[in-house]
Amino acid sequence: MKQLLKTLTETFAPSGYEDAVRKVILKEVKPLADEVSVDALGNLIVRKKPAAGAKNPKKIMLAAHMDEIGVIVSHIDKKGFARFTNIGGTFGRYTLGARVRFLNGVTGVVGYDRLEQVDNTIPINKMYIDVGATSKENCPVKVGDVAAFDRSYIEMGERIVAKSLDDRSGVIVLIETLRAIKSTPNDLYFVFTTQEEVGTRGAGTAAFGVNPDIGIAVDVTPTGDTPSSLKMVMELGKGPCVKFRDVGMISDPRVVDWMIQTAEKAKLPYQREVLLVGSTDAREIQITRAGVMTGALSIPVRYVHSASEMVDYNDLKNSVKLLTEMLKKPVSF
Repeated sequence: MKQLLKTLTETFAPSGYEDAVRKVILKEVKPLADEVSVDALGNLIVRKKPAAGAKNPKKIMLAAHMDEIGVIVSHIDKKGFARFTNIGGTFGRYTLGARVRFLNGVTGVVGYDRLEQVDNTIPINKMYIDVGATSKENCPVKVGDVAAFDRSYIEMGERIVAKSLDDRSGVIVLIETLRAIKSTPNDLYFVFTTQEEVGTRGAGTAAFGVNPDIGIAVDVTPTGDTPSSLKMVMELGKGPCVKFRDVGMISDPRVVDWMIQTAEKAKLPYQREVLLVGSTDAREIQITRAGVMTGALSIPVRYVHSASEMVDYNDLKNSVKLLTEMLKKPVSF
């Protein structure tokens, strides 16, 4: 599980450019699936059919997004410095000084225009990427080229630190859940979505195509366990979080109860999540077609949308256990 997570996080796949990570995922899931397809937006849709004789199986869609935040070149000056804008929630406080890697393999360092007060928060329109060029003519990147943070995976005890744990954490939880479920009375669709970071776009088209009875997004959630953080109860190492509400959606109480009752019966740790910032693919799944009863399972993460996001390995393992317990039995509502 850790080796696969290392591979997933060190693969570069900003929103709209998910091909590389989709290939990694496809290699893992194809032997486990009954059907595999890729839709027009690049969502990878993996079906596990209900066991023979299952009565009135529920169609359940589980979604984890493949894409990560990034940057895109908007201008190159005469000295070869590349100006850029964001793809998704790329924040200035995390971007300054970062190394980035372009999809063509070129690396760069993010610098900034001179400011009178260097401690000021710097917007990304005051930054540039230095790729080692000396002129516009020998600059190895062009306007429209995209990049993501360049940072290797490391382990710190039970804590894992890497770029793009949002949401390669959710991706690996879905892969390992699919691996763990040998038989199910439900009709399961494991969907690895595109373009979540720029507006949950892939989840919307995928949900429209799947037309599920129940939707569950598996994503990360910021924690409230660091100094001077927002007053939220989510902590690393205390188990997966059952979402009640975020900025974009309110979870269906039936899905919330199903998740909590399953966790308690299986004696698995869980946390109750009310998220004060951000949303997930669940927002888009919930309002597709005539509406879908939807919830979300969240993995606690520190330093979200930085090059060094942090999760607890036990939270990943317990997320897999909880989903496996939920999906291997008939749904009664």
